[in-house]
Amino acid sequence: MILDSLRPVDGALPGALLTEITGLYAANRAFFALSGDFPDPDDIGIGEVATELARELQHPDTEVLLARSEGLLVGIAITLAHHPDPADPDPWIGLLMVAPQRQGYGKQLAGLVEDRFRGAGRGGVKLAVLQNNPRAMAFWSALGYLVIGHREDRERNRPCSVLRKEL
Repeated sequence: MILDSLRPVDGALPGALLTEITGLYAANRAFFALSGDFPDPDDIGIGEVATELARELQHPDTEVLLARSEGLLVGIAITLAHHPDPADPDPWIGLLMVAPQRQGYGKQLAGLVEDRFRGAGRGGVKLAVLQNNPRAMAFWSALGYLVIGHREDRERNRPCSVLRKEL
């Protein structure tokens, strides 16, 4: 698996790349039905994905990472190097999503993200899992993440479990 940072070209994302990313988002319909991130999880469009990615990339500490295997886009991770709460020393994984083929891409992508943070000298990483998403909770728990609290997410006030992994 190869991991590359998503970088706009002249302030925009290339159309072919947006088409690929939109396909990945659309393939994860069940997650978006739980999250409510898009109005219609059965009809996630390129414009909606472009708007969401542009919003993410406005934050200077955000990195959007694209994972490829054999040239195909198989995953995306959105990370935050510094949480808006200055008392929180850990980086965060805001989104980790993979193609639904169940070939171990999620575990591999999570490991690569952790390696990046470890290489940057970070001691741990956090993420939030929607409380209505037991599959995600099982996935992250199996990777060694521990629940350290519960709260609503900052943007949509959805109940979440906060998890942390020591690096």
